[in-house]
Amino acid sequence: MIRSTEPADTQSLVALAASTEVFKPLELVALEEVLCDYFATNKALGHRALTAVDGTIQGFAYFAPAAMTDRTWYLWWIAVMPGTQAKGIGSELLRLAEDEVRQQRGRILLVETSSLPHYEPARKFYAKHGYTQAATIAGYYAAGDDMVVFSKGME
Repeated sequence: MIRSTEPADTQSLVALAASTEVFKPLELVALEEVLCDYFATNKALGHRALTAVDGTIQGFAYFAPAAMTDRTWYLWWIAVMPGTQAKGIGSELLRLAEDEVRQQRGRILLVETSSLPHYEPARKFYAKHGYTQAATIAGYYAAGDDMVVFSKGME
């Protein structure tokens, strides 16, 4: 079942993200801050968070409209528990996020990820779901760690 994220999910979502061994400690701190801000103010501003649950939390997605744009949205976070990856949970979270963006008349959905080798499964995931690589910014995250931006039209 996929439902709206609840405040009580916060620590479990941070732990889930940590368990993927993809995110840096600084990113995990940022995720906790993002979720706290979501419940404090950003949910009312149109941000969205979804949580996949099957007995325990299996995955989540966080997406929001991009400020100062005409209906551009960002998928800021999507993660699935390592033991349940490649079983359709991430695909379902992404599909529901895209559906919500379309319902909000979103025009485009962007996703940023890293060029590092351990992000290759993420890059393949976005390509598999119809996203095109729109840009690369060399050395964005760190020397040798480029930002790769994927894009998909929602109209």
